[in-house]
Formats: sequence, C-alpha cells, structure tokens
Amino acid sequence: MAQPLLEQIQTPDDLRSLSEPQLPQLAEELREFLVETLSRTGGHFASNLGVVELTIALHYIFNTPEDRLVWDVGHQSYPHKILTGRRDQMSNLRQSGGISGFPKRSESIYDSFGVGHSSTSIGAALGMAIANRQLKLERKAIAIIGDGAMTAGMAFEALNHAGDIEDINLLVILNDNDMSISPNVGGLSNYLVKVLSSQFYSSVREGSKQILKRMPTIRELAKRTEEHMKGMMAPGTLFEELGFNYIGPIDGHDLPTLLSTLKNMRALEGPQFLHIITQKGKGFPSAEDNPCVYHGVTAFDPKTGKMIAKKTVAPTYTKIFSNWLCDMATDDEHLIGITPAMREGSGLVDFSKLFPDRYIDVGIAEQHSVTLAAGLACEGLKPVVAIYSSFLQRAYDQLIHDVALQNLSILFAIDRGGLVGADGPTHSGCFDLSYLRCVPNMLVMTPADENECRQMLSTGFKHDGPSAVRYPRGCGIGIPVESKLTTLPIGKAKLCSQGDKIALLVFGTLLTVAKEAAKQLNATVVNMRFVKPLDTDMILQMAQQHELLVTIEENVVMGGAGSAINESLHVHKNSTQVLNLGLPDNFIDHGDTATLLAQCGLDVNGIITSITNYLGETSLLKNT
Repeated sequence: MAQPLLEQIQTPDDLRSLSEPQLPQLAEELREFLVETLSRTGGHFASNLGVVELTIALHYIFNTPEDRLVWDVGHQSYPHKILTGRRDQMSNLRQSGGISGFPKRSESIYDSFGVGHSSTSIGAALGMAIANRQLKLERKAIAIIGDGAMTAGMAFEALNHAGDIEDINLLVILNDNDMSISPNVGGLSNYLVKVLSSQFYSSVREGSKQILKRMPTIRELAKRTEEHMKGMMAPGTLFEELGFNYIGPIDGHDLPTLLSTLKNMRALEGPQFLHIITQKGKGFPSAEDNPCVYHGVTAFDPKTGKMIAKKTVAPTYTKIFSNWLCDMATDDEHLIGITPAMREGSGLVDFSKLFPDRYIDVGIAEQHSVTLAAGLACEGLKPVVAIYSSFLQRAYDQLIHDVALQNLSILFAIDRGGLVGADGPTHSGCFDLSYLRCVPNMLVMTPADENECRQMLSTGFKHDGPSAVRYPRGCGIGIPVESKLTTLPIGKAKLCSQGDKIALLVFGTLLTVAKEAAKQLNATVVNMRFVKPLDTDMILQMAQQHELLVTIEENVVMGGAGSAINESLHVHKNSTQVLNLGLPDNFIDHGDTATLLAQCGLDVNGIITSITNYLGETSLLKNT
C-alpha cells in the first residue's frame, strides 16, 4: 500500500517540513505501515498502534534529537524508530543483525536512553534535565510513561524528586491507555487544557502567587480553590501536590489538540505533567478488542488479525508451570500466587480464574512483590512468586534481606532463564544462577526437561526455606509429564551416561545438546539438577574417574554454576582439570535463540570445539 508522506520522512526534520493539516494522513500511513511490517516480523503491536499520534506530535513540536525523548519500557517505540531513519530496517526488527525492539543508544542518536524494564523514564529524564541546567542548555527532557509503569515505586520516587526542583525543563507525559476516552475528554476538556497550558494562564498563575505571598490566608484559599476546581475537571491533584503543573487529560489521538498543548507546554518553565488518554491497538479492530492478546504478536494475517501459529511438539515451560500451579493449589490451600504485572507472560491466567482469592497481581512493582510474599510467609501461607529472571534482579535486596535472611518458605518460579531471543539483553536471564547461588539459605534448581521442571517446582514448594526453579523461555523437548506432584531428593544429581576421560556436568536444558556432544566425545554426562546445594559426592566421583570435567550452563560463566564446582573441588583439594562453558562476559544481542547459543559455543559443535581446543589435541575423541 502506498504511503507517500511517510516515504518522504528520513528524519524528524522532514516531518517538521510538513504542514499540520498533513499530519492526520501521516498518522494513517504510519499505522498502515506498522500493521504491514509487524504482520511479517511480529513484535510489540497494540502498544505501538496506540502512540502513533503522540509520536508524530512529539517529533513535530520538539527539536529532536537536541530535545531528549525518553520512552518508558520502550515497547511502544516503533513509530519513533520509523520516523527517525529506521523505516527500511523494520523488516529485520528483533532479528539477528537487525534493529532492536527497544530504544538503544548505540543504534541511533534519537534513542536518548536505552530501556527494556519499566518505570525508568522519569528518573532518567530528570537526570538529563538537571544536566541541561548544569550545562546551561535550553533543551527539553521528555519522559513518556504508561499507566502500568506508573504503578512502580521508582516512578513516584522520581516524581517526588522532580517536583521539588523548580528550574528544570522536564515534561512527563502519562500515556493512559487502561481507560476509555470518557465524555469529559471531549470538546470542553480540550478547551480547558488549551487555557491551562497557555502562556497567559501560566503568567497570571505565577503572578498571582507572588502577590498572594503577602497575604498567606487568601493565598491558601486560592490554592485550595484552584486544586478543588482542577480536581473536579481532571485527576491531577496528586501530581500538583508533588510539585508538577498538571495538564489533562486529553485525547491522545486528537492531533490538533496534542500539537497545540505540547506547543504551549514547551514554553512553560519548571516540571510539567501532561495526561493523555489513548487506546491500545488503535486502528486495528482485533487489537482494540484484545490488547493483551495483541500486546506481542507473531506473524499474522493483516486482513483478519489471525496469528500464524508455530508448530510445536511440546508445551512451553511457562505452560508446565501454569499446570503445576493449578494442581498444587488444588492440593494445598495455603498456596498464594503472586506476579508483578505478568499474568499472561508468567502463566497465571488459569490460576487467576480458578483461584481468584489466592491470586495477587501487584502491578509493575517487583520489590513489593517479594516483600509482600515475605509477609504472607511469616503468617504461614506459602507464596509462589512467578517472575522473569531479568525482573527479579530489580528485587535483589528484598530477596536477600526480607526472604533469605529470615529463611522464609517462598518459591520463586523464574521464567526466561538464559537467552530470550528477540527481546534481547534487556530481558535475558543470564545472571540468575550467579546472583542466586551466593545467597545463604537459597535452594537453586535448574530442570533439564518438562517433567523435571514440574518435580522441582513441587520440591521447592514443599521445601522449608526459600527456593528457586529457573527455567527457559520456549518449549520443552517432548518428555511426558507425570500428573503426580512428586519431589526430588535435594542436592542429588543424576548420572545419564558413562564415558571415558571426559565428564560433562550439565545444569539445565542444555543437557540435550550435551548428550549429543558426548556421543562424539565418548564422554560421561551428568544432569546436575541442583546449583545449590551441589552434589559434592557426584562431583568428586567424576573427578576421580575422569581427566577433565566440563561444566555447561546457559548462564554467565563468571560466578555461575561452573564456578561453584571449581570452588567445591578447591575446598576438597582436588586438582582435576575443569573447563567452564557458558555465556561470555558481554551482553548478547537479540536474535534467534538457537543461533545465539551457537555463537556462544553452546551448541553441539561449539561444545566439541571448545573441549578439543582446550585439550590442544583430539586424542580423546571417540572416532580417532
């Protein structure tokens, strides 16, 4: 489909050369392009359709990249990427060698702050605004944050700080897409917004403050009257109390109102807050009706919206957890399921429907989710915190201080362990084995397959103390999953096959790859299962019987499970050679997971090559 205006735009300067009456057509073309592109590549969908007009208005009114746009989370940044010279690269979005699905400083000068996790935009933009003041620069810093990300304490910490600084050029835009555009966000509301954001109103408001300072009683009455009037018209009292000049709410799809409001607010001094109402999935009926389903999409039919299902032969690990959670909740009424705003992603949809009174979604507040679980555990309940590996990093202090230090019985079901493919380094769970195993009282498990995942979840749940089961994104290998809620003996590894001279000690789902490599190496294979506590007896037995131990894990080598084996051998004064294989000491870019693992030397050929290179000769290979 032809997009004549969009095709003219390589930079925001090209956008700013258009007339305002042309912008609605540009919005339509941009939305068409998003649907066409994402129907082939997949990616974040509904959120991007919802910010088309806002993105156009921001780049039209502000002098980007001199003025800084900071997108929160960043899964709504595709229109921004398209308007800043990356339209032709969208066909390789989130693929190896292609552009990221999130803002990335190394990718473009228009990406002023790299993101992936939520609620960082206000703090980052505030830092930029303070830096601009220090450097005596007139540029603006604009944070664009969604209503979901606004639930995190970090966002309010930044708001509280910013509101106390009067001489900064900071604009916070709340993109509120969780509520419909109600009747009050119409002509009258938009008119009031234009008045409240105008230079005249601002001057009168500030001048009145100076006069009323000499008459404290009248000044307080005027302040209360203004707050009361604005409170009736808009939900802005909270932000005013925090020190912001609140404007809104306005229709975030009404370009003329957006443009005039942003133009007015650009001229105002001090911390400003603009509240807009948008609709996720705007312009695509299927996404409008089901924004959660169309939050992140695979390839789909752009005419019908029907997604093209990938053929799978086994359930995902997330589904294994989901089934286990419902089964265990049926078996034990003390189970409480907790998620920090990841009901769908972490597999709690069925649980939330079957056990609504035992399901807690705390919003995007990972720290709170862990301390909440600690409080529940103190009273005898048995919390299960379902959380992504990279998101648990945000609650590390709570994990140590509130849970482990008190030795509370909480199970952490850690999804997205290891590499996560297209989402890239902001979402990869590359560090969890390292940061978990160093914490006293923690039980840390890494399943090799679906059935073992279910068994470990039961083991951790019934364990007296904190426990973690760390499993990857994606499907299992097709191992039958037993229905019973059986447990495993804690700290016991499993000998899978016996070989000669070389022993592969494997943590997690790379066991399948290791077994294939072992056939060519004539190597012993051990499924270690437990990162903490280690099966010391098995390690020493393997060291006694073999010339080389090779540890394999989908975690950074530094401080990982392999390091734990090194430490164990050192304690026992065993000098057997050890080769640690895992993820390197650098961030792994986005792309196909299998390809990325191969690049890290964690496929069959990579494991064999690393071992033979380490030995310096191939005499240990079976076929030589």
